[in-house]
Amino acid sequence: MRWLPCYGTSEVPVITGNPVGRPDEWRLDSPGLPIPGSPGTPAVEVRIADPVTGEILGPDQTGEIEVRSPSAMVGYLPADATADAFHDGWYRTGDLGDLDPDGWLHITDRLKEMIKVRGYQVAPAEVEAVLHADPRVRDCAVFGVPDTERGEAVVAAIALVDGPAGASLTDDEVRALVASQLAHYKQVRHVVFVDEIPRLPSGKALRRVLKDQFTEP
Repeated sequence: MRWLPCYGTSEVPVITGNPVGRPDEWRLDSPGLPIPGSPGTPAVEVRIADPVTGEILGPDQTGEIEVRSPSAMVGYLPADATADAFHDGWYRTGDLGDLDPDGWLHITDRLKEMIKVRGYQVAPAEVEAVLHADPRVRDCAVFGVPDTERGEAVVAAIALVDGPAGASLTDDEVRALVASQLAHYKQVRHVVFVDEIPRLPSGKALRRVLKDQFTEP
């Protein structure tokens, strides 16, 4: 069995997909190319925009994924919730990603889960990727918490292969691991070891649950 990655939302049902008729081109690192329409008329258009300035970004630049399609929703109810959902007629997905030079989409994170450290944007998934590469880490999730000096501080929740009781990874080792690979503003400020990372059936990490547990008195 081979998997055929695709991407869509409730607001725009199908946005990208690996080409059904060309299985030799299927990729697991991308949910595919914008869905084509009739000759000369794209069914879905995809672009990447800076989420702050609205500037349209070029290939391999990460920003918010915006979509234009005849299948896009008309709007939300109440109607005043619709204005922020569109940018010049393009639907703002709230997902972050980039388009490579050949038009393949890559999704990196959710805009609302970005951590803001000293004015810089930190994608939790980028820090998580570094942590997942360590064989001692069974699962992890990264989130931000308020910090008077930084705006927000990066927190890493980690489930070890042997569990907290048999921990073979220290707070300092976690910080050093991230510091060796990522920019200074992406460094982990706090580390918490947990038995499990709470996830939805779809596999999405419930970062909000972890954040609430970390910040509760």
